[in-house]
Amino acid sequence: MARTLHGTRDGLAESALLVGAITKQSRQIETHDSLDELAQLAETAGAAVVGRVTQVLPKPNPATYIGSGKVAAIKTMVAEHRIRTVIFDDDLSPNQIRNLERTLDCKLIDRSQLILDIFARRARTAVAKTQVELAQLDYLRTRLTRHWTHLSRQQGGIGTRGPGETQIETDRRLIGRRMATLRHKLNKIDRQRATQRRGREQHVRVSLVGYTNAGKSTLMNALAGSDILAEDRLFATLDATTRQIALSPKTRVLLTDTVGFIRKLPHKLIESFKSTLDEVRQSDVLLHVVSVANVRFEDHRQVVRQTLREIGALEIPELLVFNKIDALGAQHDTLSALLYQHPDAVFVSALRGMGLGSLRKCLEAVVQQDHEVSVACVPVTDGKALACIRHFADVLDEHLVKARESGQPARDAIRVRFRAGRAQPSELRAALAPYARLHPVVECSE
Repeated sequence: MARTLHGTRDGLAESALLVGAITKQSRQIETHDSLDELAQLAETAGAAVVGRVTQVLPKPNPATYIGSGKVAAIKTMVAEHRIRTVIFDDDLSPNQIRNLERTLDCKLIDRSQLILDIFARRARTAVAKTQVELAQLDYLRTRLTRHWTHLSRQQGGIGTRGPGETQIETDRRLIGRRMATLRHKLNKIDRQRATQRRGREQHVRVSLVGYTNAGKSTLMNALAGSDILAEDRLFATLDATTRQIALSPKTRVLLTDTVGFIRKLPHKLIESFKSTLDEVRQSDVLLHVVSVANVRFEDHRQVVRQTLREIGALEIPELLVFNKIDALGAQHDTLSALLYQHPDAVFVSALRGMGLGSLRKCLEAVVQQDHEVSVACVPVTDGKALACIRHFADVLDEHLVKARESGQPARDAIRVRFRAGRAQPSELRAALAPYARLHPVVECSE
C-alpha cells in the first residue's frame, strides 16, 4: 500500500520516500509506528518526507527487501515526483542494495545509516566524532561500491556526510588501517575515562537513561541548575555530561546525562560508544526517564530495558521517572493507571519544575539503600573532623567517651555513630583515617 505523496515543505529540502515491510514478526501497527519514527529521523536529518510505501510479506525479500512489483511502483514514484532519496526502515544487505540501486537509480539509505548520519551531524566533541566515524566505517566497509558512488562530496545531502574529513580511499586495507587508528584512540579514551571514574568511586554515581527525546537533558538542567543543550528533537545529546547535585544537605551524587536510546539502534554504534555507555554500566543507580507525551511510551520503556540488557546494565538499581506529565492535560485516567501500575515511580515535568522535590527524596531513598552504619571515635579537640562527619554523613547519635590507642593514655573523644555510603567521600575518609585505631576504653560511660 502507498500513501498519497505530498509536496516538500522547502524547495531546498531533500525529498524522501519511506519504505517498510510488514512481516510475520511485526504487526501492522508496529510497522506504522516504526515508520512514524523513521519520518522523525529523516526530518531530523533535514529531509522532507513526501510519502510512504509498505508491503505485507512473510519475510523481507533477500534480493530486494520488498517484492519486484512494489520495487517497480517505487521506481515510477521516484521518477514522477523527482524523489531524491528512498529510506528503508530496516538494514539492507549489500546484495539488496546492489539490486535496488540498479533498478531505482536514486540514493538509498537504510535506518542504521540514517541514524549514523544524524549522529555525525550532532557530534561536537572530538570523542563523539571519533566514535561516530568508527561506527560509520565499520558499517560501510561492506558497502564500498554504494558508499563511494552515493556518498561522495559532490552529491551531498542526507547520508552523504561520510565519516568526517579523512578522505578515505575505497581500498579496504586503508579503511582497515583507519579503523585501527580510531580504535587505538578510543582505547586511550577508555583508559582516561576509567581513571576519571576511579577518581569518582567515593561518590554515588547516577545516570540518566531513556529513549531519545524523553527529556533527560532538561531534567539534568532542572536538577543541577546547569545549561546543557536540551532541545525537542532526536539525539540532541551525544556526549556524556556529569554534574554534582544535592539531594539533601547531607546527600550529594554525581548525575550523568547520556545518549538516548532508540529502537533498532545500530549495534556498531553501541560498540563504538563503549566509553560513553560505560558511564551507564558503572553507575550505582539509573534514573530511567520516560516521556508520557508520546503515546508509545510503554514500547519506548521496553526498548530502553532491552538495550540496558544488551550492554549489561539491567541489574543496576533503577528509579522510573515519568516526565512531561503536563502534556497529559485532562487525561486523568492515563495518570491514574500509571500510578496504579508503577506505585514506586516518580512523576515530573522537568520543563515546568513539577515533582522535582519528590524526585530528590525518592532518589535519596534509593541511594541510602546502599548506605551502611559506621562508628568512629574522634578527639574532642578535632572540631574539623567532627564537622566533616556531620557534613558528609547522617549522624545517628553521639556520646562523650574516654578513648585511646594501644599503648597510649586515654583522652576525651566523641563516639559518633553515622550512616554513609559504602563508598565514602574522600574528605570523610581523610578526616577519619588518623583515628582508625582510637577506641573507647571499656570502663568509660557511653
